[in-house]
Amino acid sequence: MTDLFALSEKIIDQGITDIPTNRINLELSVLLDDIAMVEAFSHAIIFKTEEGLVVFDTGNEQVGAGIVKAIRGWSTERFNTLVYTHGHVDHVGGSGAFLKDVTAGGNPALKVIAHENLPKRLDRYEQTDGYNMTINQRQFGKLSDKNLTVIGEKRFLPSDTVFPTITYTGQMNFKVGNTLFQLHHDKGETDDHTWAWVPKYRTICAGDLIIWNFPNAGNPQKVQRYPLEWSRALKRMAALDAEYLLPNHGLPIRGKERIRMVLLNTAEALDRVVEQTLAGMNAGKTLDQLIEAFKMPQALMEKPYLRPLYDEPEFVIRNIWRLYGGWYDGNPARLRPATDKALAIEMAGLAGGALKLAKKAESLAEAGDLRVAGHLVEAAKDADPENSQVHDIRTKVYTLLRKDATSLMAKGIYRTAAEESRELSEKGA
Repeated sequence: MTDLFALSEKIIDQGITDIPTNRINLELSVLLDDIAMVEAFSHAIIFKTEEGLVVFDTGNEQVGAGIVKAIRGWSTERFNTLVYTHGHVDHVGGSGAFLKDVTAGGNPALKVIAHENLPKRLDRYEQTDGYNMTINQRQFGKLSDKNLTVIGEKRFLPSDTVFPTITYTGQMNFKVGNTLFQLHHDKGETDDHTWAWVPKYRTICAGDLIIWNFPNAGNPQKVQRYPLEWSRALKRMAALDAEYLLPNHGLPIRGKERIRMVLLNTAEALDRVVEQTLAGMNAGKTLDQLIEAFKMPQALMEKPYLRPLYDEPEFVIRNIWRLYGGWYDGNPARLRPATDKALAIEMAGLAGGALKLAKKAESLAEAGDLRVAGHLVEAAKDADPENSQVHDIRTKVYTLLRKDATSLMAKGIYRTAAEESRELSEKGA
């Protein structure tokens, strides 16, 4: 069994960036005598009490049964309560396996606690099932480990997902056995996020407010995120002087000063994005100008728990603009824009044809001007969508863009575009 606290201390204290921090192995590690963690894409955190087990999050659909099995290797006590830190499917999708265990054991009904916004999220997932399946295919579809994906075979939200039986608004305390759990609602990655303070162990269950990556506050394909409120939540956590910090992605962290540093560094990163974006908006700058002028200390971004490997600051700037300013980005031509195809046909005509436009994109990409290359090759494709040579170049350009990107979100979108053109080119060959 790996000493997860020792591993995280080594990474944080030495600034190591080449050791995986989110291990997906379905192994249970005992953190303290009565606290354990099962590592998955999204972990489950388990507390033993005199009246059974309290579990924070259940993993995704593919691993729910594996998480339950790992827990049963540590404890045969009944599942008393599930707490959902938020409603993303990698946190609630495995809940059916927990309910199955409770039912098979003839145990009292399972309590499931969440913020009041969480059931609304699950209802929205039912309304947008096809869309969510599509965007998660882009983001996670080519990951080789089935335990890592959050994509269901037929549905985005698993049909056996257990809805909350108890919801709360701002704060909620509950006690199981002699252990008190204090739940707090704060907006952050979602509007339904719960984090917990467990005073008996001086432990914070952070959910996704700490993910060992730059905060997921700007996802370009998902609903609104709340970076200012996220930062405030991290500062509230830092004031508790916790001895243990248990996130649902990444490694657990031990030690007051180390925890405080991680929380406040993450808050600082969010604050810098919010402050610069709002200052620029108040000064009348366009979205393009804000992104071009943004600065973040490199030393902060190089922290092993703040690298932009999942989300990235530029996406957060765009999300803040959407939150405070709407969708108009300051360019009047994009207020009532032409269709992409209409504009592409004009661009291709000026260039001497779609293939010439694509070849210009290729030369720009080879010279390192990848963003402009992306615009041009996309226009070439829109102007002549059946041209296999254009699709060959589009495949090349987006493959280079994917290689250049740091975040999983950007890589997934670029990969999907490249594969789309590769398939179309092969059909036309």
